[in-house]
Amino acid sequence: MSEGRGINACEESHDLGLSSFPEERQNIDIGQQIFCNSAVNMNSIVAVGFDMDYTLAQYKPETFESLAYYGTVEKLVRNLGYPKELLEWSFDWTYMVRGLVLDKKRGNILKMDRHKYVKIAYHGFRLLSKDEKVATYGNTFIKDAFDGPDYAHIDTFFSLAESYLFAQLVDYKDNNPGQISEVKDYSRIYADVRSAVDMCHRDGTLKEMVAKDPKKYINEDDTIIPMLKMLKSSGRTVFLVTNSLWDYTHVVMNFLIEARTINSSSSLSSNWLQYFDFVITGSAKPSFFHDKNRADLFAVETESGKLINTDNGTPLAQVGGPAAELPDQIPNKHYKVFQGGNVSHLHKLLNVGSSSQVLYVGDHIYGDILRSKKALGWRTMFIVPELEKEARILSSSSETRKKLKLLRGERDKIEDQVHHLKWSLEHEDMDNSEKEKLIAKLELLEGYRARVRAAHQEAQRSFHQQIMKAGFQNSRFAHQVERFACLYTSQVGNLGLYSPNKYYRPVENFMVHESNVLSL
Repeated sequence: MSEGRGINACEESHDLGLSSFPEERQNIDIGQQIFCNSAVNMNSIVAVGFDMDYTLAQYKPETFESLAYYGTVEKLVRNLGYPKELLEWSFDWTYMVRGLVLDKKRGNILKMDRHKYVKIAYHGFRLLSKDEKVATYGNTFIKDAFDGPDYAHIDTFFSLAESYLFAQLVDYKDNNPGQISEVKDYSRIYADVRSAVDMCHRDGTLKEMVAKDPKKYINEDDTIIPMLKMLKSSGRTVFLVTNSLWDYTHVVMNFLIEARTINSSSSLSSNWLQYFDFVITGSAKPSFFHDKNRADLFAVETESGKLINTDNGTPLAQVGGPAAELPDQIPNKHYKVFQGGNVSHLHKLLNVGSSSQVLYVGDHIYGDILRSKKALGWRTMFIVPELEKEARILSSSSETRKKLKLLRGERDKIEDQVHHLKWSLEHEDMDNSEKEKLIAKLELLEGYRARVRAAHQEAQRSFHQQIMKAGFQNSRFAHQVERFACLYTSQVGNLGLYSPNKYYRPVENFMVHESNVLSL
């Protein structure tokens, strides 16, 4: 496999265009490539938007997720009455991966394939046996969609620490009867964890710590400015839509763009705004992407943080009356920083002819990608930092993958022979001597089948830590990426490695029968 192209890498355009790193365009490492599910012609893109948290600002898991974990534990103990010994617990930030599903009712953590079949299941940190897994999730007349209130999807980085804590609490409840109130079942425990997380966000605990020392919690990234300059120079409107409020957004963007911090000798600056045409804070995504969301749009005075009503007294809709129309033009258009509003406000600011002229880059499959593409028809780019690690595994595991393919083929062949022999023994007339020979052959084959199956399962186990794989199948997470992300890549700065006028094209898709024929 060539590193310059990679699996499902977008076809290279001959349009030279502008590029922040033109010398690197011809040999982009697989971990930095942009991958294409649905064609995106950048010549048709008028506006490019970004989320901030975990998109432009990549948080350090070893510090930020630990901060979230220990803050949540403290709230559980101090505010919700959990045992003080929880304060002595430790956190392994490498353990959880995105794409998992929590079964809140049973205290289980699941990894599913693209068809929503459970491939791996843990109760707390205990791996469920195949029999336990099948008995719980495979013996029903109606297939579970895993989307109801009894389940929680771990699709964001913010959810990893709470998932780990939930698993610890499940084990603690099982192993220490009476230490957690009997009225608190697994679902109640999960609700308490969520409440504790919300407390950390509401009282500003997390963001205050990050604001004091952003370098401790946020990765520095020198590819962001060249990428933003490239987009601006190419004539695109560049915007930022974040759920964070202005005060925190200002701190984070100062650190990312100018390495300024609250405690540095130089005060915070608004110079970073030169790289954006519009900034919308406090957007409350994903509801922001619904034009029926009647949230008011306020302009933000960047020096004071004061909010200014942009609707100039536009009347609210009366109960039972017609919906109030948004004004054709948003007053005070010289402001570039806003708070709240909805996508209709943003479209007016951007002055785009259609939603397909917008490319939005984010890290949240539901809050950023699914809603903006499915509800609006925006073009989307999904940021998957794990891709860099997955690409390295992919590059180093070619022999393991070949072995898996051979073992699967061998299993199929052996099982076909076993089934044929069993059928012959049950349905064909034969003398005792011939029957004994077939029985002996069957015993040999079944022993061989067991060894091949064990070898196959062992070889397959190394792929369970990848977010894009669940055994031999693509994972549920990968399926969502494929369905809703037009493009996906590991870091937002990778946009700067390609021409801003590039035509991203997907490679040809194959049905299984086509792949089998073409591989001959």
